[in-house]
Amino acid sequence: MKTDKIIIYGSQYGSAEKYAKELSKRIGYDCIRYEDVEDINAYSTIIYVGSLYAGGVQGMKKTLKKLSSVENKKIVIATVGLADPTDKENIESIRANMRRQLSGEVYEKAEIFHLRGAIDYSKISFLHKKMMGLLCKKAANLPEEKKNAEVRAMLETYNKQVDFIDFDTLKPILEMLCANNYTSVLNDPFRQHIVL
Repeated sequence: MKTDKIIIYGSQYGSAEKYAKELSKRIGYDCIRYEDVEDINAYSTIIYVGSLYAGGVQGMKKTLKKLSSVENKKIVIATVGLADPTDKENIESIRANMRRQLSGEVYEKAEIFHLRGAIDYSKISFLHKKMMGLLCKKAANLPEEKKNAEVRAMLETYNKQVDFIDFDTLKPILEMLCANNYTSVLNDPFRQHIVL
């Protein structure tokens, strides 16, 4: 279905893709990988779902820098990472990194949400595994007061298979879209829980 509303995702190991496809199913927007976006300016509503990876949001900068104007655009960004997305310090860190990736105009226009993902160390690349091993070794030696939510999550999940994906955490995004008339959320099986 071709509309002027789109969900774009950048996913390193599948968590962001799962959230993006679930959101697409619920609201009926097309859903594509960031590498497949042809003309981002053709869309009035852009929802970007991206994995937190190497200090940034996977594919977000490359995708959203192609916007020629944010006027008359609705921009929603959902980050997906392992650390607790309700931890204030974690949110501040994520948003500081996002500010470095985005123009001020796009950052100010965007509605930003944070979701929790998954990781399976048996499926990550050799290079990523090696990098994570070095980071964990360094992080383990930090004093406790220096270990933020991101560091604690990395240490707690290192070399394990963990899955924090929870589609119920899409509810604030659905509520925002519905309240702002960006969707009627007709495809949302939980719509009776949405406050309009």
